[in-house]
Formats: sequence, C-alpha cells, structure tokens
Amino acid sequence: MQVNPIQLFDAESSTFTYILAAPDSRDAVIIDPVDRHVERDLAHLERLGLQLTHVLETHAHADHVTSAGLLREHTGAKACVPSGCGIAPAEMQLQDGDVLTFGLREHIAVIHTPGHTAGSMCYLWRGNLFTGDTLLIDGCGRTDFQSGSAADLYDSVTRKLFTLDDATRVWPGHDYRGQSVSTIGWERRHNKRLAHRERGDFIALMAALDLPRPKLMDVALPANRQLGLPDGAPGVVSHRA
Repeated sequence: MQVNPIQLFDAESSTFTYILAAPDSRDAVIIDPVDRHVERDLAHLERLGLQLTHVLETHAHADHVTSAGLLREHTGAKACVPSGCGIAPAEMQLQDGDVLTFGLREHIAVIHTPGHTAGSMCYLWRGNLFTGDTLLIDGCGRTDFQSGSAADLYDSVTRKLFTLDDATRVWPGHDYRGQSVSTIGWERRHNKRLAHRERGDFIALMAALDLPRPKLMDVALPANRQLGLPDGAPGVVSHRA
C-alpha cells in the first residue's frame, strides 16, 4: 500500500514541512515545521482527524524558526532531534540506526548524514526519504558553517543515501526552483553537484561557492536549540528512540 506524505511549503525560507499519517490509526508525525505556520499545521491535523505523536527535526535550522515546541505544547507530541545538534529540550535524542514507531506498525529509520551540519539526520519511511538539507533536488546543502564538512556530506550522500533503492523518493528540506520530489536513482545519475563527481572535486566545488550568511541565523539557531521557544522546556527527559 502506497501512502504519500503531505508536503507543505514556507515561501519565505523555501522550507518544506511534511506530515506523515499512519494508514492504520490516527497517529501522525511532522518533520521540520516552521513557527509562522503552526496554526496552518494544526488545522491540517484537525481537518484530517490526526493525532500528532512525534515532531522530527532534520537539524538545527539557520534560516527559520521551528514550531516544534509550540506543537508539543498543543498536541503532547514528543520532540525528536539529532543527538549532535545541541537541541537539549527534546525528549528524544536520535542516533544513527534508531527506529521511530507510530501508529500500529509504522516505522521511520533514522540515518545520520553529517555534512550540512555535524548532526544532520535523514528519515526513511515507506520508500520516502526526508533529506533535510543533506540532499536537495539537483543540489545539496551548504557546508560552510555549523560544523559543516564537504567531505562528510559527500560521504553521507554517496555511501548512505545513494546506496538506497533507485525508486526511493527524495523529499528535500528546501527547494528554490518550484520542484517538490525526486528519486534516489535520478539524483545519483543527474545531481549537478554530486553525480559522477569525485570526492576531491566536490570538496573544491563547495569551497568555492562563497554563499551569503543566512539572514536569520543569529535569531534562528539559538531559538531552534530551544525548540523555537524562548525559554526552552522545563523538566524534559532525554532518551533514545
């Protein structure tokens, strides 16, 4: 049975948010929500009769503020974050190889993909890969801040993501050209930054990009390390998935 994610978009940061709905229950998971759209996302859940159980972050974002803390307050969902991103208030500090469960039999595989940031994670569910800023459609995330590493990103994509089945659908964290979804097979063969490129060439390419600093970085990073809430969350318990 094919179950498609619900893809939502923030035009200001070109960020995608995803809702995953279990076909066998009312449970749902949201990935990379944006603070200015918390009411929109809650309305989607209510309209579809869904109960949010987990809020997932692919990394600590530098270009927008998450609504993870607000969604947790509204729904009681658990905040789940990469363990290497310094997001202390989250209930679940995820490690490579963890598996999140929701619904009666739904599983999300956690894949550590350092490079854009040292802690970046991708999530695999029912042949759908949510890549955050690690792998974009015909591109990849920048590697010049937040402990980024072009060498690590190249290894993460080529040794982990590109080893997945060709038909695996790629749902990126951003897109700036009106695209929404790709596949691993297409990106392995055609991605302009990564396809048919040697590791050293990729590192040199990323070093030469000279990208501007994200405008909201000084605001977004501290906020996102507190799940988007100014004072974090008291009394949280960190544990594995």
